[in-house]
Amino acid sequence: MGYFKDIFDGGLSLVEGMGVTVRRLFRPLVTVQYPRKKIPLSSAYRGHIELKIFEETGTHKCIVCLNCEKICPSGVIKVRGEKLKEKGPKTLTGYAIDFSICSLCGLCVEICPTSTLQYSREYELVGETRADCQIDLLERLSKQIEKKSEEKKTQGIAA
Repeated sequence: MGYFKDIFDGGLSLVEGMGVTVRRLFRPLVTVQYPRKKIPLSSAYRGHIELKIFEETGTHKCIVCLNCEKICPSGVIKVRGEKLKEKGPKTLTGYAIDFSICSLCGLCVEICPTSTLQYSREYELVGETRADCQIDLLERLSKQIEKKSEEKKTQGIAA
């Protein structure tokens, strides 16, 4: 008797599963054909850390206070700076971060006194090796500034 009950329960389970499948056929799709189509990011999305470009200066406002390096629980931030003038402020010469170990906790963003760190909106940052995850944010910022200036030039030509 238990054998036939197991067959009946299996058949009933199959019919219930097929019912779920048929109902889903007539609902709108929830998947997106990534990378051809992309969904808009939530305003609460927190990507990797990057240096912010300020409009008034055209660059960052890092004062090399080392607060971000000190508070990082993973110890992945290495900030380098030097004094160009004897009585002037320090100038940022390097901001290296290892994203292969970074926990993206955001403590560095919160503690920055000049708000020069921000969360990126980029979610396609990828590396094939561990060395690809070690990024100098200052170099990355200079590339972004060059890209923006080229875009402005092309917009000026098009207008």
